[in-house]
Amino acid sequence: MLVLAQTMSGAGLTAGITVGALLAEEMLGSTGLAGVPSALFTAGAALGALGIGRLCTRWGRRPGLALGYATGAFGSVGVVVAAATGSVALLLPALVVYGMGTATGLMARYAGADLASPARRGRAVSAVLFATTLGAVTGPMLVTPAGEVAHAWGVPRLAGPFLLAAAAFTATSVVLACMLRPDPLRLAQALAARAAGAPDEGADSGEEDVAGTDGPRAGATASAGRHDVAVGTTVMILTQVVMIGIMTMTPVHMLAHGHGARAAGLVISLHVGAMFLPSPLTGLLVDRIGGRRVACASGPLLLAAGALAALSPAGSAPAGSAPALGVALVLLGLGWNFGLISGTAIVTEALPPDRRATTQGLVDVGLATAGAVGSLASGLVVARDGYPALALMGGLAALLVLPVAGRSPRHAPRASGPTGPGG
Repeated sequence: MLVLAQTMSGAGLTAGITVGALLAEEMLGSTGLAGVPSALFTAGAALGALGIGRLCTRWGRRPGLALGYATGAFGSVGVVVAAATGSVALLLPALVVYGMGTATGLMARYAGADLASPARRGRAVSAVLFATTLGAVTGPMLVTPAGEVAHAWGVPRLAGPFLLAAAAFTATSVVLACMLRPDPLRLAQALAARAAGAPDEGADSGEEDVAGTDGPRAGATASAGRHDVAVGTTVMILTQVVMIGIMTMTPVHMLAHGHGARAAGLVISLHVGAMFLPSPLTGLLVDRIGGRRVACASGPLLLAAGALAALSPAGSAPAGSAPALGVALVLLGLGWNFGLISGTAIVTEALPPDRRATTQGLVDVGLATAGAVGSLASGLVVARDGYPALALMGGLAALLVLPVAGRSPRHAPRASGPTGPGG
């Protein structure tokens, strides 16, 4: 059911990516403000992640995810109405509400890992992300047809993809609410409680572990768990802010140098495909060689993406820049994929089921907040220094994942294999 839901929701997730900056540039009349939509819907994603995490902790994954997608559908309708009426005052809060749907799409990956064994956690996360590929890749390719439908209804063409998002999010919400049974988080919590109550593993032995001879080991394990949560979170934040900053301004850069909406949509489709299509391979790598090593690989990939985007020809040969930008955005999506799946696996491995959803929600709050800052800053950087400067700065910043993921906690217990804490 998660795979089906993510396939349906994928098109809605890419509406804001593809035309959000173009719609803002048209309605606000400034290239420097083109990053505002991405900042707003990533800010909404932060609020959504916090709320969805708490809902999932209290009621389970099913109501939390279903309500999140329903909220995203409501925001998508708000964006369409704002575009139709030319209301900037309505557009800005509607983008925030739309962002809650994008947060739900990412948080669904945690549901895939709820019932996975540590040896298969990376592949479980990647299966849910991979399911997003069909809709996510198809969505940008439907920019022109959706725009024609919107125009026929008396709505600006750039609002068309948000009509598609409203339909996709609504259908996904219904599927999850009706068919995601049993609830994966509730079942994982029940299994964990049953295992804790097994013979010879009762309260007495637990108290001895904490207060007796195993106390230092328990303290070291808890410290290592907190360290792993920090490592996984930092990896995801770094890769997210770099990816969003470069991706947000790529369509604006292309249209400013002679490309049409179809070419920009194709480049974004390639990018979104690279964000999700490699997920099975990435998940297998995480399970085989460890999350930290995969996380370290994301830095050089993002650097290569930024350097290629910065060096791609622009005004002198606009027709020749599209292939180079396409390759750069593919590398950008692949680096993000490595960072997200490895970081998710590291964080999930470090958390017990009873604290998992709330902490994951807080992690995604940081993820969305960093993305909002990066997307807002991207428009300002491009307006001041140009797109090549933004791309190169982002690629260099991505190298910070190397010291973060490569460092082990000082007092961490030695893992027994690649499925231990931190991979």
